[in-house]
Amino acid sequence: MNKRMLVLGTGAVALAGFAASMALLDPAEAVRGAPVGASVPSGTMVRPHSPVIGRAEAPVTMVEFLDPSCEACRAFHSVVKQILARYPDDVRVVVRYAPFHQGSDEAVRILEAARLQNLFEPVLEQLFMRQPQWAAHDAPNLPLAWPIAAEAGLDLARARRDAAAPAVDAVLRQDVADIQAIGVRQTPTFFVNGKPLPSFGARQLTELVEAEVTASRRARPGS
Repeated sequence: MNKRMLVLGTGAVALAGFAASMALLDPAEAVRGAPVGASVPSGTMVRPHSPVIGRAEAPVTMVEFLDPSCEACRAFHSVVKQILARYPDDVRVVVRYAPFHQGSDEAVRILEAARLQNLFEPVLEQLFMRQPQWAAHDAPNLPLAWPIAAEAGLDLARARRDAAAPAVDAVLRQDVADIQAIGVRQTPTFFVNGKPLPSFGARQLTELVEAEVTASRRARPGS
């Protein structure tokens, strides 16, 4: 099985889980990308505080607006990881927070505290892996999210202090303002080099990334 088929196969699994989760959601929470051709205000897509996964200088930027409590974000996490594994030198992921679900603002605070301890990725992974235990829509159990994060090595005493800092308040305010300015309504929403997906799906995400990687390689000197 080649890498492209692995990515698409993983996407199919993710979408199967996504479809199952949609049956449990209110219709207003059905996930779809930002409108095609949406006008994105300059400077709102990536901020200096935004966590970056992958090589910082990568020529292709995939921006993911995610909610740590979102089942579809959890399902697509494996797709995003497969894309990064396929293009380690070409693609970076910039994470933006879209805390739409009840309690998600506290989960974002945990992630921001983890970033200060250089543990953003392992804590995100842990929160997604154990999401069904702490992120029930009607009754999220955020006190449980903290010890789950600690399983990834997070210093909880320090994390609780850092999570309450004014700088984290500012991150939340800025990201919420940006999702409103851009028009993000559901999670996950992806942009690749500023381009929205033509329609929502793992295949569409993978193909748009592939097209942007190909274009960036062709544009390099000596290509």
